[in-house]
Amino acid sequence: MALITCENLSLGYEGREIVHNLNFTVSQGDYLCIVGENGSGKSTLMRTILGLRQPLSGRVLMGDGLKQNEIGYLPQQTLVQRDFPASVWEIVLSGLEGGRGLRPFYTAKEKELARKNLEKLEILDLKDRCYRELSGGQQQRALLARALCATKKLLLMDEPVSGLDPRVTAEFYALIQSLNQMDGITVIMISHDIHAALSYASHILHIGDGIFFGTREAYEKTGAGQQFFGKGGEEA
Repeated sequence: MALITCENLSLGYEGREIVHNLNFTVSQGDYLCIVGENGSGKSTLMRTILGLRQPLSGRVLMGDGLKQNEIGYLPQQTLVQRDFPASVWEIVLSGLEGGRGLRPFYTAKEKELARKNLEKLEILDLKDRCYRELSGGQQQRALLARALCATKKLLLMDEPVSGLDPRVTAEFYALIQSLNQMDGITVIMISHDIHAALSYASHILHIGDGIFFGTREAYEKTGAGQQFFGKGGEEA
């Protein structure tokens, strides 16, 4: 069943179109990697799916009862965000705000969900630590736990391993793969790491001079895929 359907989507900003007539679907259980050159519109597309930016034309449809406030989102971190003075527990609980409505408190059930997500990501022992004191990999796990509190269906991630060392990067990719394959969570991830995209993703969306959407295997056989893979990818 399609969770996300993009129909005739054109994207841009300040009156300039950067993506034209984009069509693709993301079904339950997919692992979609969005790749492409700098400035090709990858992050703009993700913000459009999240409802943070309006398309120039076309539309984004959601299926299977999915609502925008039920999407888990792991954005690129800024230096200011990395220095945020809150506890890991507070950060993770904040992922529940979209479904809390006007209630000024978290229920016992919500707190238990937060605890389980901390445990799932093996950082329960860090719950009382200050977020800004954590390593980069620990911070990303905390943000992933936060995103999981918001969703049971769909995770959107924008360069989630940026700045992490190779060992921590491999561990984080393994976590994402487990969430996709074992927990059935659909994944949409922007990545400049084309090698990882071709290793883990079920589908590839390439945005650039041309647009490709299809399976990983089909992408590897295209001229764009072979050229892009040969370059090792570009930064987002």
